[in-house]
Amino acid sequence: MNEVIGRVVDFEKQVFPNQSALYSNLAANGQSPKALMISCADSRVVPEHIIQAQPGDLFVCRNAGNIVPPFATQNGGVSSTVEYAVAALGVRDIIVCGHSDCGAMKALMKPEMLEGMPNVAAWLRHSHAAKCVVDGGYSNLGNADAVRTAAMENVVVQLAHLRTHPSVAAGIARGEIALHGWFVDIAAGMVLGLDGETGRFVPIRDDRMPVALPAFQRLASDVALAEAAE
Repeated sequence: MNEVIGRVVDFEKQVFPNQSALYSNLAANGQSPKALMISCADSRVVPEHIIQAQPGDLFVCRNAGNIVPPFATQNGGVSSTVEYAVAALGVRDIIVCGHSDCGAMKALMKPEMLEGMPNVAAWLRHSHAAKCVVDGGYSNLGNADAVRTAAMENVVVQLAHLRTHPSVAAGIARGEIALHGWFVDIAAGMVLGLDGETGRFVPIRDDRMPVALPAFQRLASDVALAEAAE
């Protein structure tokens, strides 16, 4: 803990003075983050570090397994964060970010690890579909490959859950929100993105930015179009 306290003091004495203008602007004018990232709470995966964000750039929600529970009437921290990011902050890009060697995904694939952790077990039920995909859609995977695959399939599942949230669904329908699925390979220092067209994760590059669901107006009925034509 002494090391942590020392870093707080260092922030006050060294970091803040060099960015005082930025913090003054944020304090006076509020925040306008470029994206919402829902990532795992794993200490090895730091969203701000990955995208080299400055204060005010990124709205972050972290939890075990980068989970987005399907929308329900009961309140929840993730649901409230998503709603606030979209409705109040006007965020146009939402990223669900998983990673390699994820402890939550290890427990998902081996439920016996969750003995004595009933709350974690209940939380990971929101990822059960990913386990079913791995168990039923892949064959002959070793343990490490199964965990890695589950982490990727879990991102896909959580993106589907995200679309059940009214604020997100409305934003997608208007063409105002794009969804992104990322996977951080910790050992390789590489970020993969979900390509919505192929359904595969591919490396993110300067000339290739895979998007899970691009921002594009999606209205199922042609009533509005017909009325506009009249």
